[in-house]
Amino acid sequence: MAQTGRLRLGVNIDHVATVRNARGSAWPDPLRAALLAETAGADGITAHLREDRRHIRDGDIEALMAGISIPLNFECAATAEMQAIILRHKPHAVCLVPEKREERTTEGGLDVAGDIARLTDYIAPLRAAGCRVSMFISHDARQIEASAQIGAAVVELHTGLYSDLLAEGHNELAERELDALRKGAELAARLGLEVHAGHGLTYDNVEPIAAIPELAELNIGHFLVGEAIFRGLGPAIEEMRRRMDQGRGPVL
Repeated sequence: MAQTGRLRLGVNIDHVATVRNARGSAWPDPLRAALLAETAGADGITAHLREDRRHIRDGDIEALMAGISIPLNFECAATAEMQAIILRHKPHAVCLVPEKREERTTEGGLDVAGDIARLTDYIAPLRAAGCRVSMFISHDARQIEASAQIGAAVVELHTGLYSDLLAEGHNELAERELDALRKGAELAARLGLEVHAGHGLTYDNVEPIAAIPELAELNIGHFLVGEAIFRGLGPAIEEMRRRMDQGRGPVL
């Protein structure tokens, strides 16, 4: 079946910074990774500035804003500190995510439905500054509807459970989760939201996600940085692009 529109690839460079920070040096440089990703066909760069600065740091955001020519997707928690940083830089896109200090990576989606009033007020100045605001959420209908209600332009559906179920060999459960992601994407699109997806995506599981027609963008990072150890960052991204295009099928 032909899909409407090429699926974009956003490359998350957080874990280039993780490797750098392990030695407390300047290498490897996240900006260099972003530029390599751009050359390899990435449509955007994602960077998560966490409260504890465990990987991306403030200086990285400065460098990315000045150095790349493709859009920056700034991931962060919905805190006053991060709002001030966003308004100073005015990145193309802002993706709000849940964040806990003790977690290894982002766990689950943001509870937009339980925080409507605060998030409506929080994103208003970001929207006024020209940022496209995204909510990183589960495929739950309540969260999708709440994201539309507060004025978000985009939802990014969390694919982590789908990815984990497949990796653990729970194929039937993974198929159910994939079907729920499809239904969530359909609902979001009906509500006028642009639909993205990400978390845990690899060469082995990306094609069924890429085939969801409502999706406009996938954001992938940890796997690509790991795969770069074996084949280089550029070739790793090019192969992901190939797998995404294969899953997407012909584009009208």
